[in-house]
Amino acid sequence: MPEVGLTVACADYDRTRPILDGRVGIEGCRVIPVAIEPEDSFPRAVSRAEFDVSELSLSSYLLQHSRGDCPYIAIPAFLSRSFRHDCYYIRADSGIREPKDLEGRLVGVPEYQMTLALWGRGILQDEYGVDFRKLRYRTGGANKPGRKERLPLRLPDHMDVKPIPADRCLNDLLLAGEIDAIMAPGPPKAFVDGHPKVRRLIDDPPAAERAYYERTGIFPILHFAGIRRELVAQHPWLPERVFAAFVEAKKIAMQEVRARAAAGANPITLPWFAAEVARTRALMGEDFWSYGVAANRRELEAMCRYSQEQYLSERPLAVEELFAESTLEM
Repeated sequence: MPEVGLTVACADYDRTRPILDGRVGIEGCRVIPVAIEPEDSFPRAVSRAEFDVSELSLSSYLLQHSRGDCPYIAIPAFLSRSFRHDCYYIRADSGIREPKDLEGRLVGVPEYQMTLALWGRGILQDEYGVDFRKLRYRTGGANKPGRKERLPLRLPDHMDVKPIPADRCLNDLLLAGEIDAIMAPGPPKAFVDGHPKVRRLIDDPPAAERAYYERTGIFPILHFAGIRRELVAQHPWLPERVFAAFVEAKKIAMQEVRARAAAGANPITLPWFAAEVARTRALMGEDFWSYGVAANRRELEAMCRYSQEQYLSERPLAVEELFAESTLEM
């Protein structure tokens, strides 16, 4: 049987690099690797399914899947994860002292439907009692003008979600006092520059995130891998083999982390790298970046709930329907 040519598009993470550099192959396939950042791949994935296998935004996937128009079927390889207590930035003179104070305020976010915002609103609601419906959202690029929602929204009238002018960015609006806060995956430039008008809402995010994990057992998922549905229809064996490749690539990455942490001379330009690895393993276990449905059911059920509560998914979603059936027990 001839090999299937397969474009595989994802960011160059340590856990995907073995596929991108050819150390790990996909059985029966000729892999054409495409190293690409999510902000570039996601619009191409949702608009025209450009790549055969693609890193996908989980929130965008839930929205499209609920509408019945997603060209991909997911596999439970969770390529990007991150705790999100560090995503909230406020003006120091805004009068905002705690998360509940965000109600009624103008809050900038790159896209209402992005996975960062899905988790950000969910954490505010579940952990701090914030009514996310009372935030007034302004969407646009965090540090560069021009970003737009990649998918059309169908929000109820009581949700105040509006784009900012195309020639402005959230960072500038925050400094000008035209918005009160920003919720974003990376810090606004003013915060990086140490501007006195901008600070974090949560003073010690790592401490809050560890406490959150101890309480909930949740390590937020941001992105996973998907395969074009028409390819799976042609080659039903694809999901299992693609998933197996991502599992093997992640296994190599975890082995490299452990080896570097145990090295006599620190190979990472970070003074407490080994101590942080040990601390993470003590809190989260050996397989702290797990793949598979069973090990991640808490996260997936939370995301399905958030997506419907936040007016993104148009119907209740079950975890099992999100993934290729052959990967559910892997």
